[in-house]
Amino acid sequence: MAIEHRRLGQHGVLVSNLCLGTMNFGWHTSEEDSFKIMDRALELGINFFDTADVYGWSIEHGATEEIIGRWLAQGGGRRDAVVLATKVFNPVTRKANKSEPNSDGRSLSAMKIKKHCEGSLKRLQTDWIDLYQMHHVDRACPWDETWQGFDSLVKQGKVVYVGSSNFAGWDIATACQEASKRGLMGLVSEQSIYHLDNRMVELEVIPACRHYGLGLIPWSPLGGGLLGGVLEKMASGRRTNDDFRKQVEEKRDKLEKYEALCKDIGEPPGEVALAWLLHNPVVAAPIIGPRTMEQLESAVRATEITLDDELLGKLDDIFPGPGGEAPKAYAW
Repeated sequence: MAIEHRRLGQHGVLVSNLCLGTMNFGWHTSEEDSFKIMDRALELGINFFDTADVYGWSIEHGATEEIIGRWLAQGGGRRDAVVLATKVFNPVTRKANKSEPNSDGRSLSAMKIKKHCEGSLKRLQTDWIDLYQMHHVDRACPWDETWQGFDSLVKQGKVVYVGSSNFAGWDIATACQEASKRGLMGLVSEQSIYHLDNRMVELEVIPACRHYGLGLIPWSPLGGGLLGGVLEKMASGRRTNDDFRKQVEEKRDKLEKYEALCKDIGEPPGEVALAWLLHNPVVAAPIIGPRTMEQLESAVRATEITLDDELLGKLDDIFPGPGGEAPKAYAW
């Protein structure tokens, strides 16, 4: 297996080139199987685990963090072996909690950051979060307040690094400039949707990450299943919902060409999609969200695939993207 450990952008921390996403834990994947997947991920060299305070929706917000916390509580060096990432921004409603607007709303206020961090630490059964990520930008809250909230946690030893998610390129620039004015490290990573069929971040987010030294952590690297050999799976009788089938039909021409290309080179479509992301030097680690052990093993095999310039060109022909970086993508 070719799991490697690389810097998170231009920062010192080393993370595996695949990030274990835990969104399915407790929802599509039982706690027992979630434990097995996390143990196997460590065996394979994956040290980067990502979650969020809202994961576990169908059970309860925070249920996924609780599963991870119980796994960490088994000991055996698990906590020290993991670069643990979670997020703050969205509402976190808990059965034991009374309704409260700061928890029930979306924001990056200093109060919410402190309150939600304490909740995550308790559920995760840990004393610190390695990477605390803003799950979305809050343009209504002043950066003075937001950075004060995160800096307080860093000084208390409860947070090591701060990252962003779903930020526009100018939000990354603003956040980094505002942090620099305060003598803070600022953002170390950006977590964005990025895959062969959605390359919009190439316009401004990726250039911003490169300029400010952020590692890009792509989520939904298989496009919600579109890039995982969906046509072959549907032909074999795999059930899908109406909305997904409609999406497949709208993109059938591209998907047919893509799956035929993957067949020609003898590699599974899902693994090729991950390998394509890994060839980009700005990408630190695509987030994989395995529901099963088989899906975990498949994702790790993707790290062994090398894409040459000819193959990359063929993928560009099928999924052309926005035409490069701004402004040259649309001007001169």
